[in-house]
Amino acid sequence: MKVLGGLSAQSFLSQYWQKAPLLVRSALPDPSDLIGGDDLAGLATEEAVESRLVTANDWRLRHGPFFEDDFANLPERDWTLLVQAVDHWVPEIAALFDHFRFIPTWRFDDIMLSYSVPGGGVGPHFDQYDVFLIQLSGQREWRIGQTCTEADDCRDDTELNILAQFDEQERWVLEPGDMLYVPPGVAHWGTAISEGITCSIGFRAPSRAEIWSEFAHFMAERDVEFERYADPDLNARTDPNAITSADLDRVQARLREMIEDRDALSLWFGRYMTEPKYSDIASDEPDFSDADIQQQLQVQPLMRNRAARLAYVPGWLFVQGQAVATELNEKQLQWLCNQQELTADSLSDGLDGVPFSLLSELVRKDVFYFEDGEESWV
Repeated sequence: MKVLGGLSAQSFLSQYWQKAPLLVRSALPDPSDLIGGDDLAGLATEEAVESRLVTANDWRLRHGPFFEDDFANLPERDWTLLVQAVDHWVPEIAALFDHFRFIPTWRFDDIMLSYSVPGGGVGPHFDQYDVFLIQLSGQREWRIGQTCTEADDCRDDTELNILAQFDEQERWVLEPGDMLYVPPGVAHWGTAISEGITCSIGFRAPSRAEIWSEFAHFMAERDVEFERYADPDLNARTDPNAITSADLDRVQARLREMIEDRDALSLWFGRYMTEPKYSDIASDEPDFSDADIQQQLQVQPLMRNRAARLAYVPGWLFVQGQAVATELNEKQLQWLCNQQELTADSLSDGLDGVPFSLLSELVRKDVFYFEDGEESWV
């Protein structure tokens, strides 16, 4: 694969994924036209967009939204603008995910862009997830440091998680189109040499604590008050204050029964891993019926929102954090999740009978949309 410097997807996963950094020169064709600094600054003025501004001389952190005057008063060097989840707003940026579809799509988190002037950066740090750093424009120097754990100290004079100690191992300058993969826990430090934009493609990696908490919450919602601790095999106690092994065995058996419920686990995991990063972003699609969708498809295709999240297991399609029961078989589910454009003909061929109720649900959830908007509805 070109994006992996000629490595096959499996070779990359076996040799580098969560193991070692990898630098790939010219991983992508010239990406400098994807987005400009003014566009990124414009996004940072929007209330719905998460953005941050970091000055590298004092490691000061400010949160958006920002105003035009905020940018006008900035110095000529030593600052960075970070804009989160640009894939939600710019389809051309969301399309970068397509280069990494050898990784489960439900692992995709978001694409953050950082616009930096010379000297800009966020300091030496490490992430707890995999990240691909792609230089879109300008030059940035990246230094790779030690492998870190939660025991590594961070500076206490800034809100940023900047490492108190950084042990440099390697150093590279990235040009437009170059890419650096950094595994979880590996310290890295990027500093802009010239004005430019760096793309950071991150992946979802829930902590064990999050998994326990979210799964327990899901199971608690499914369970009923009637199901309670029971001990019909209780023996008379000589010491009523003691918690015995038999008592713990009963609790452990109940917990094991819950954890080993594979159907419940898949239902929870599919919902959890497809939850949108920003669930309050509303769709602009008009109200419609199944018949409206069917009729509109005759004159224009449905386009895929590349930032929307889909996944499936047999019998269930997971849509933006919700589970939709479906009679589509695995081949049909795979086909549907892979489509970037749906037409009446392709739906007929791919699904062999169009379930318009499901299609309507996908439009309501902003997974698919009619590109020309409400004014062109028939």
